[in-house]
Amino acid sequence: MIPKNKLGLFSLTMIVIGLVIGMGIFRTSKDAAQAALTPSIFFLAWIFGGVVAFCGALTYAEIGSRYPVTGGYYKIFSYAYHPSIAFAINCIILISNAASLSGVALIGSEYITPLIFKDGASDFAKALVAMSAIVLFYGVNLKGLRMSSQTQNILMLVKIGMILILISSLFFPQLYNNGPQPAVDLKTVGFGSILLSFAIALKATCFTYGGYQQTINFGEEIVNPQKNIPRGIFIGILVIVSLYLAVSYAYYKVIGFNELKETSGIAAIIVEKMFGPTASSITSVLLFVAVLAYVNVLLLSNPRVMYAMSEDGILPAAFKKKDEKRDVLTVSLTVFAAICVIVLFFAKQFNEILSFTIFLDSIGMATSAATIFILRKRTRHLDGTGIYSMKLYPLMPLLFIATYIFVGVMIGVDNWRYAVIGTSVFLVFLLLYFITQKFKKQKT
Repeated sequence: MIPKNKLGLFSLTMIVIGLVIGMGIFRTSKDAAQAALTPSIFFLAWIFGGVVAFCGALTYAEIGSRYPVTGGYYKIFSYAYHPSIAFAINCIILISNAASLSGVALIGSEYITPLIFKDGASDFAKALVAMSAIVLFYGVNLKGLRMSSQTQNILMLVKIGMILILISSLFFPQLYNNGPQPAVDLKTVGFGSILLSFAIALKATCFTYGGYQQTINFGEEIVNPQKNIPRGIFIGILVIVSLYLAVSYAYYKVIGFNELKETSGIAAIIVEKMFGPTASSITSVLLFVAVLAYVNVLLLSNPRVMYAMSEDGILPAAFKKKDEKRDVLTVSLTVFAAICVIVLFFAKQFNEILSFTIFLDSIGMATSAATIFILRKRTRHLDGTGIYSMKLYPLMPLLFIATYIFVGVMIGVDNWRYAVIGTSVFLVFLLLYFITQKFKKQKT
């Protein structure tokens, strides 16, 4: 019998699946295909991304088990490094979340704009639709409305249902694109180009696999953690990798590898081939609704992180400002929504947002996973007490950290602007921490 308030194997597995499966799979296969020189590189990026996600999920599970505190990343960074690092990393994680929200809103706009603009929509028009969705739900949140758990369950059903429909297209060979699909001969390409191709494809798959880092919150809440954490995470990631590979293979077979590189609304196109134009339009609307729900959830959750940082004194007191009547964090909500719109204003294409997001993530992921080495030393007294300790240590965290450093470096090689902007953002927040702390000391 599972103790009250403890998670069993099945519950943990479902949590892992729920944390990871988002909206990315309905768009990022296109970006991975654009980057991949050959189909083999395309599918290798999906498989390796899943392996990295498994290593990362186990790493974060042990971090959460060894240092189970409310406050997540900020407290762990502060404990393992320094409050200044905690502040800077948490700020770039917030910006990364804002960029992720903007990217997902852009995915939704790519599905809905063909129904609005019959002659095709420009990148600016798509960005404008995405901005409108953010502004709409910013207004909704200002009024204090809350999305119910039932709506979230419906959202999950829409996503799972769409994934299963897309996979089912593989059972209809008449839908396959049997046209010639010439691919690059890797023997004629330098090793550096192959490496860059794989890294940029991996950038897209890493974005799609994101979410497993939230296992940091469950290390102390699992029944028999030594066995159930690795099993639950392994089964969950295995299910996710299988679904993502199957969906990507469906895109590859039905749309075609070369066509996939240039096709928007890939999920709607497969549904149209299966059921006709009406079904394609319904699919586009459903995916846009699912995107709106995701936008609303992030607009609900991230301002609360800013509120918590303000309570700890690392953000100005203004971020705690609340409309008590409606229970709305007005300043935090406004700032976060503004960041989302600014990201869309400067990066009107999904691939630009993806590169910026993953570069910021590469900083946050590598540094947060590296806290395991410090925590292992400082919490040796917990060894053998029943907490979760991963097997194959330190191989798993090293592989995870090395992968994100590799992806971050390759993003910089591919386009130095993202590396410069991302690094500058981190350094600005680091400097801002010391300035605000000096100002506080002078006031006291």
